[in-house]
Parts: sequence; structure tokens; C-alpha cells
Amino acid sequence: MTTERSVVSQERAGAAINGWIILLLVLAVFIVCMWSIFTEQLIGVPLLWVVIVLGLDVLMLNGFFSLQPNEARVLVLFGAYHGTVRKSGFWWANPLYAGSWQGLSTLRNISIENAIRTKPASLGPAGKPLGRNKISLRARTLNGERLKVNDKRGNPIEIAAVVVWRISDTAQAFFDVDDYQNYVPIQSESALRHIANLYSYDDGDGEETTLRNNVDEVSEALRAELQVRLGKAGVVVDEARLTHLAYAPEIAQVMLRRQQAEAVIAARQKIVHGAVSMVDMALRELAEKDVVQLDDERRAAMVSNLMVVLCSESEVKPIVNTGTLYS
Repeated sequence: MTTERSVVSQERAGAAINGWIILLLVLAVFIVCMWSIFTEQLIGVPLLWVVIVLGLDVLMLNGFFSLQPNEARVLVLFGAYHGTVRKSGFWWANPLYAGSWQGLSTLRNISIENAIRTKPASLGPAGKPLGRNKISLRARTLNGERLKVNDKRGNPIEIAAVVVWRISDTAQAFFDVDDYQNYVPIQSESALRHIANLYSYDDGDGEETTLRNNVDEVSEALRAELQVRLGKAGVVVDEARLTHLAYAPEIAQVMLRRQQAEAVIAARQKIVHGAVSMVDMALRELAEKDVVQLDDERRAAMVSNLMVVLCSESEVKPIVNTGTLYS
């Protein structure tokens, strides 16, 4: 059994007319109609036609709408997509477009000073609801909650990320997903869980890409995966970064002791490496400058003493031999 795949929508420019021009025309028609009715000077036009024209004139008021910068409106007529208006300003479009019935309330609140300064949208910074089929194009921030997941080695960790995203294709956001506001956080959580499973929390050898040591690489991988997932909704991911990373509480103490042990081992390795180099240099300098001739037994004793002095954690107090070296 085969299922038909949905067609991917693509945004295109919608047709809208300067609202001030249409507003003047609507007002002129309204004045003429009211003057004709009240003065009964119909100029040979039946009253019924005047009433019809007046009704159409009032209907045209529903076609007015205003857009702020980084705001758009999707035009839909009887279920068919007719484009998107992105340019800010005061506009008029077909009053039968879905969402046009907010035109009267928009017109009541409009003035010359605030014609293009209406309240921001539901998804905008003020949290106010947008009119139907309006959509904010501003960058938005999703501050994800802390998730408890397993890393590549199966260790439980806590991880969280912040995602900066914006709408790029309004047609995809409206028609290709059911609710893009809900789609973004769900897909972000899924992508973060997947990324956490691909990398280890840390690596003692320092050769493997890890969540703790390679934050930039992991963040870029997260952004790339989010772009693939959210691209279906017309969303562009500008940035994605980890904001929290820690072992889960039940293993945090154990892992802390392991990290401390690894740090001690790494420090000891450097100390021993440096001590061996210093002992080798000392013996070589003594031999080259013919300061003293040492047999194998005395050489071994000197090496042992120097290693103790150089590798000891506390200050070493040597015993000075005032007699012969071979007694």
C-alpha cells in the first residue's frame, strides 16, 4: 500500500494595494452614498443600487491590514494560497482573504502617526496575539529545558541548549506542518537527544570529539541537524549552543572521583617524564665534563636518589655524606 506524499509549499509574493489610496476611495464612495440617501438626490440611480454599493463599500473595510517590519501576512482565499505580503506598512487586499475580518478593528485603531505601528504579533516579543494569517519573521530564542539522556558510553547526563531561529518560508510554516510553534521545540528536543547519544561526555585520552571538550563542534553538529529537521517548516536556525552539561546526580560523585584520578595520573606522568629528562641531563653533564667517574652501582644509587627528590610530593631533606663516597 502506497501513501501519497504531501507537496512541499513554496512562498511567493502576494498582491496588496496601498491602504491609504483605497481608504480615500472608500471614504469618497461612502460620502456620496450617504449624501444621495439623505438628500434623496439619486441622480437617476435606484435606491437599491445605492444600498448595494454602500454595502460593498463597508465590506471593503475588511480588506485593510497593517504590517510591522519583520512581519508578514499569508493570503488565503477559499483554501487556496495566494501569496505572502512581507513589506511593512498600511495595505489593502481582497476582503474575502482568510483573516481579513480583522480589518474593521484595525481601521478603528489606526491614525496617521501609528498607521504602521500596530501591536506586535502573538509570537512577537510582547506576546500579544497576531491577527489570523499574520506571522512574525523576527529571530526568536528557544531556551530548552534540561534533558536527562545517555551519552555514547551509556553514562546518564544532563544537557540543555539554546536555539535561535526565525521563519524563512511562510508558506511552509503555515501549510507543511500543523503548528510550527509546537513543531520547533519538539524537534529541538529530539535533535538534542540524538546529538547527546552520538558523543561521549568526555575522553581521558583527549583524542575523541566529546561534549565537554569540543563544545563548538558539537554545537555546529546540533545546528546542522536542527536545520534539516526544521527546514520542513520553513525555519532557519541561526545558532544552536549547549547551555548546560553535567553528569546526572546519581553518578556525579563517582565521575568526579574518576576525573580527579585521571588528573592525578596525567600530572604524575608529566612529573616522571620531567624527572627522567633531568636525571639523564645530570648524568650526561657529569660524564662529559669528567666531574666524577661513577660505576654502575653508584650511578644507580644517584638515579634513585634524584628520582626520589624530583618526584616526591613533599620537600626532601637529603643526608650529606661527609666521608668517602665508597665507604
